Amino acid sequence: IVLGYDVGVMSGASLYIKRDLQITDVQLEIMMGILSVYALIGSFLGARTSDWVGRRVTVVFAAAIFTTGSLLMGFAVNYAMLMVGRFVTGIGVGYAIMVAPVYTAEVSPASARGFLTSFTEVFINVGILLGYVSNYAFARLPLHLSWRVMLGIGAVPSALLALMVFGMPESPRWLVMKGRLADARAVLAKTSDTPEEAVERLDQIKAAAGIPRELDGDVVVMPKTKGGQEKQVWKELIFSPTPAMRRILLAALGIHFFQQATGSDSVVLYSPRVFQSAGITGDNHLLGATCAMGVMKTLFILVATFQLDRVGRRPLLLTSTAGMLACLIGLGTGLTVVGRHPDAKVPWAIGLCIVSILAYVSFFSIGLGPLTSVYTSEVFPLRVRALGFALGASCNRVTSAAVSMSFLSLSKAITIGGSFFLYAGIAAIGWIFFFTFIPETRGLPLEEIGKLFGMTDTAVEAQDTATKDKAKVGEMN
Repeated sequence: IVLGYDVGVMSGASLYIKRDLQITDVQLEIMMGILSVYALIGSFLGARTSDWVGRRVTVVFAAAIFTTGSLLMGFAVNYAMLMVGRFVTGIGVGYAIMVAPVYTAEVSPASARGFLTSFTEVFINVGILLGYVSNYAFARLPLHLSWRVMLGIGAVPSALLALMVFGMPESPRWLVMKGRLADARAVLAKTSDTPEEAVERLDQIKAAAGIPRELDGDVVVMPKTKGGQEKQVWKELIFSPTPAMRRILLAALGIHFFQQATGSDSVVLYSPRVFQSAGITGDNHLLGATCAMGVMKTLFILVATFQLDRVGRRPLLLTSTAGMLACLIGLGTGLTVVGRHPDAKVPWAIGLCIVSILAYVSFFSIGLGPLTSVYTSEVFPLRVRALGFALGASCNRVTSAAVSMSFLSLSKAITIGGSFFLYAGIAAIGWIFFFTFIPETRGLPLEEIGKLFGMTDTAVEAQDTATKDKAKVGEMN
């Protein structure tokens, strides 16, 4: 919710910020898109923090940072202070987008992992909808108060999160990485469908962490790799990956890139502008249409939530991308026709634009939206999962920044209709990529998904043996 609220509320708040602070379109673009650049920093910090102190405490850090950023934006007296608030908020967003899906995937049983991990995207959409509702509710306040209240109230859900997270268990996979087998066993007993599944999951996690199966004490001393565990992770994932690891990384980066490069942020962040270009006028009508879009996004994300573990990841992803492609072509066509008749309304073109936008966010929400975090949290092996997800999230945020900070300039250069035709071309390439590189992961334990990318048991055993040779694994009662 804290991430989605910021995205949603800025779409309407930007209208009032521009009037109140008298900023240019370029300053507005930077303000809207810079959050993604700052989130890039936050996602890498979140990866290190989550491996160091645990997934649960990292969520507390994310919430505390986001609360501070929201208050700074709410009390901003000028553009510079507002940008400082955006910086702090962006760091919090980076933490959140990295740790939430990773934590959920690691604590969930395989039978419900897709369902539960998709909750991240479900509540991002709930946050976006709340942001739109906040725009509509506070738009009638005086100009100098309206946008400040819209932004400052975002501190409330993040403050609640920081308190409520202490009632959640720690990730069992992180506990095993730290050698805390008794704590991991207790969490798995509560989060597995049967006691037998809990034992099986623990054995699989121990194997992935390089702990011999016969070691079964409460606490195990984990091996220390030469040069540090962090350097070993970077080497395994980036500097000298195996072909299988390289394919996993390509799949993760690709799905994150195409999620943003197909224009989703342009539709969400600049929805009032897009609706205005389609012929809808007046703040109330613009914000009302934006709220309708938020409702559609939220409703259809629920469809994906209940179908991920039934239908599978791949069919939803391909259907979603194909539908988005058709909608982008329709939106580009409608906006082009409306743009060529500035002095006269063209009802069918306006209708086509509205239907295309609503259908676009619906198709996005049944596949590419929720599946990005679900899939990326699944495919990386345990030892590189936090860093791998951080790299995917970083690709996501960089692409998001490029799209959101260039949309207004791009629209002026090739028209707003041309912008969406460009996004349609990228969506077509994305569909081909997904069809070629994305295997199905539904129902598989996290520790077995690597085999889909060519990671053999022999390779895994060799890596585990190399790890064990560097230091002796001891057992303490």
